[in-house]
Amino acid sequence: MRLVIDRDVPVPMSDGVVLRADVYRPDTSRPLPALLQRTPYGKGSSAGGRSLDWMRLVEAGYGLVVQDVRGRYASGGVFRPFADDAADGRDTVEWAAGRDWCDGSVGMIGRSYEGAAQWHAAAAAPPALRALAPHVAAADPYEGWTYLGGAFQLGFCLHWVLGDLLHGQVERAGGTAADVRAVTEALDGIDELYRAPWRALPLLDRLAPYYREWLEHPGPDAHWRGLAAAPDGRRPPALVVGGWYDIFLPGTLRTPSPRPGDRLLIGPWSHCVTGGVFPERRYGLAADEAEFDMTAAHLAFFERHLKGGTEQAGPPVEVFASGADRWTAPAGPPGSDSVPLALHLDSDGDARTRHGSGALHHAPPRREVTDVYRYDPRDPVPTAGGATCMTGMLVGADCGPLDQRAVEDRPDVLCYTGPRLEAPLTVSGQVVAELYVSSSAPDTDFTAKLVDVHPDGRAEILCDGVVRTGHRARLDGVRPPVPDTVHALPVAAGTVVHVFRPGHRVRLEVSSSNFPRFDLNPNTGGTPLTLADAPVATAVNRVHHGPGRPSRLLLPVRPGPPDAHDAA
Repeated sequence: MRLVIDRDVPVPMSDGVVLRADVYRPDTSRPLPALLQRTPYGKGSSAGGRSLDWMRLVEAGYGLVVQDVRGRYASGGVFRPFADDAADGRDTVEWAAGRDWCDGSVGMIGRSYEGAAQWHAAAAAPPALRALAPHVAAADPYEGWTYLGGAFQLGFCLHWVLGDLLHGQVERAGGTAADVRAVTEALDGIDELYRAPWRALPLLDRLAPYYREWLEHPGPDAHWRGLAAAPDGRRPPALVVGGWYDIFLPGTLRTPSPRPGDRLLIGPWSHCVTGGVFPERRYGLAADEAEFDMTAAHLAFFERHLKGGTEQAGPPVEVFASGADRWTAPAGPPGSDSVPLALHLDSDGDARTRHGSGALHHAPPRREVTDVYRYDPRDPVPTAGGATCMTGMLVGADCGPLDQRAVEDRPDVLCYTGPRLEAPLTVSGQVVAELYVSSSAPDTDFTAKLVDVHPDGRAEILCDGVVRTGHRARLDGVRPPVPDTVHALPVAAGTVVHVFRPGHRVRLEVSSSNFPRFDLNPNTGGTPLTLADAPVATAVNRVHHGPGRPSRLLLPVRPGPPDAHDAA
């Protein structure tokens, strides 16, 4: 097939700024649907992205438009993350629909920020936009992107800005040769920078002022509402793709206004690891995006929604069930066919470390017991895998299903472990730790982590979450809890579809830090912007359990084994 490739095509926006796009299309006189990818990562190197074969898209009869977003690479204007993507997305969709080679229908593709840009374009409701395919993305730039449970996602945000948004674009951001060196040095020393992130602020204030704005707005206020995408029920159908260890999975699962024609795919992937192979875990060949054939899934979806095909694009929901390590096609999204199973926390008063007395029981405990630990921000619990995206992201060195035993040997980690299972236990949906807690500090964090303990002792992280107590109180419309008062605190630990096999055990970890994935809570009520000037304090934190304070782990359990489904 002969291709026509046009580089740096000008695309005028309604405010007069000109963005630039590369266009790839078959050399034919027949009008074609357009696929639009809007990227901040350089249109010249990301056509189709990591997951899609752009040549197959074009050969299947689509015109592919890959555009640098405003203020990035060849496009004019100033880059402000998320702020201009609704209007610019709308203008670009209408521009593509009006090309003489286009039949008037447009779909959108792309990963990460490119996926968020799709939700923003859909919120602007351009009539020509007929289908979306956001991949490992979220529509809300606050919860689950920049913050989670009130904690700043330091590990991701600082590395994203320095490594993906500034490195290679310093001059474009108005920087000098000295700034180029400073960004490189910051990336090389990012592990040390995580412990003193305020040291990066003078550099970021010059090159990426939006980073300080994120820190200045630690709650979901008007600033974030102005940046969020909120497509209504009239939006086009979406092929939504996520990963169990992707940092944006919470936002992926909060699909704006679900509608008929949507399709949800979730695999055993992190944000950047797409082969299903992590340093300590292999999920099998079927887990590889290439073996799954993500391009074919997109083509089937667009055939139906852009070309009027009558064949189904695939099952509405298709997820990889870890533990069973196979694809399944449940009737609905995770949790839709599950029932809650309560496992009650119990101990003899010392659940510290995996060697302590912490236990999970079906029956509520008969006595009131308190487990106590100290959280010192100067010696935080280190991040050990999970749904994070920091350094080493391409090889999965700091994300995914890592062994937690080293973390569980720390005295500031409480471990509650169930008995060995005699039959498979399928957990499908959002996992929540309903805790009764108290703290000596005016503000602190509580973390919850679901772990699969293998017969050989390996403790594999499945999902985890965090809640900043002051943030939770403000969301509930009440004052932060008074120090040393007991209060109920639900901690969303994430969403899974996982089969605990016979002989395995369920474990809940509770602590108060997960660093550097989340910024350190100084236990003083301070924010990320005050850490440079204010001292930190050690908090004495307590988890209470018993008849009057029924702390428990709520597992969404699906009866019976998962139904196997071959994604190929």
